[in-house]
Amino acid sequence: LRQHLEKVGEYDLAALNRRKLEGVKCHQGDISNLEDIRPAFKNIDVVVHLAANLNQNSWKEQLNDNIIGTYNVYLAAVESGVKRVVFASSGSTIRGFDNIPPYDAVNEGRYGDVTGKVKKISHEVFRPDSIYGATKVWGEAIGRYFSDTFNLSVICIRIGSVNRNDRPSNPREVSAYLSHKDVALILHKCIEAPSEIKCDTFFALSDNKWGIRDLEHSKAILGWEPKDSSDKFL
Repeated sequence: LRQHLEKVGEYDLAALNRRKLEGVKCHQGDISNLEDIRPAFKNIDVVVHLAANLNQNSWKEQLNDNIIGTYNVYLAAVESGVKRVVFASSGSTIRGFDNIPPYDAVNEGRYGDVTGKVKKISHEVFRPDSIYGATKVWGEAIGRYFSDTFNLSVICIRIGSVNRNDRPSNPREVSAYLSHKDVALILHKCIEAPSEIKCDTFFALSDNKWGIRDLEHSKAILGWEPKDSSDKFL
């Protein structure tokens, strides 16, 4: 996202990170410590909250980073007059569907076992598969609270499978693949989205033949169109 926005050249970027980032104004701090991070939010218009602990079932780590940390981000944003928080939610909010036909066959690459048209999963439902997924549902819910209570614009993006190699590494990722280009593009759309969007949730996947998450809401409201696809890797 940083590389994409720097190419666009229309933004004054600043970072909040535990370790120092070179080439950008960086406030070092841990989001689980509210006092530590408050200075990073001064004179900021939009916050893109990408920090998370990915240890799927460690309650202690999830509580510290994904529950307390996310609450702190929203609170610090409101205190400093930030206009919008873009919250990096996750497909893990609905990955409990992965074990239910016909989604299980798709995620296991048993495409021959899939008959008829697969009904896409809506952004309006949740079925987490882990403590991590549940914390992301909570992040969306507490975002709704901050939006309704403090008039903060909150856009939640349920991000698909993004990895370092920018390609799916197993059948499930063929379905959930989200390229580096596409994740940067949808986050950019969130930054620029109309102020009328006070709180909403969107799926983000590349244009995958076997994608089982409904992207129509993302396309219609954000005007986003994925450019890449996992089909070339099949």
